[in-house]
Amino acid sequence: MEKRYVYGNTARKLNDPRSREEMPLHVQKRAIANRRAHRMSFGYLLFLSLAVLATGIILTWYITLQADITASVKQVSTLEAQLNTMKQDNDEAYNKAVSSLDLEEIKRIAIGEYGMTYATEGQIITYSDGGGNDYVRQLAPIPDGN
Repeated sequence: MEKRYVYGNTARKLNDPRSREEMPLHVQKRAIANRRAHRMSFGYLLFLSLAVLATGIILTWYITLQADITASVKQVSTLEAQLNTMKQDNDEAYNKAVSSLDLEEIKRIAIGEYGMTYATEGQIITYSDGGGNDYVRQLAPIPDGN
């Protein structure tokens, strides 16, 4: 086999087809084996494709959840603002209604026109529920105090 020397700083004719044909058989087989080793098998390619697909699906799901959470937070903020406005309007209406009541006029009409009187000592019955409930459930008629 003839040895070729390259003089200078550049290699000439790197892709010379004649040089491939002149390669020994074991070098050609090793080159073919190296090319095969660098190829991806169908199973590995399928695995990578499924992994990329699963990652894409999970990321899409995650971004959708983030968008839903953001929309929910905005909706809650809007509803809280609406609630505060309604509370303020309700308080203003209550204060207006309370300030427009004349208790002395109500007392005069109740006593003068309807004949109502204040309760006497024997007419007042106190009740203790003991349970701390905010309401009383009447299970029997109230006694008349005699």
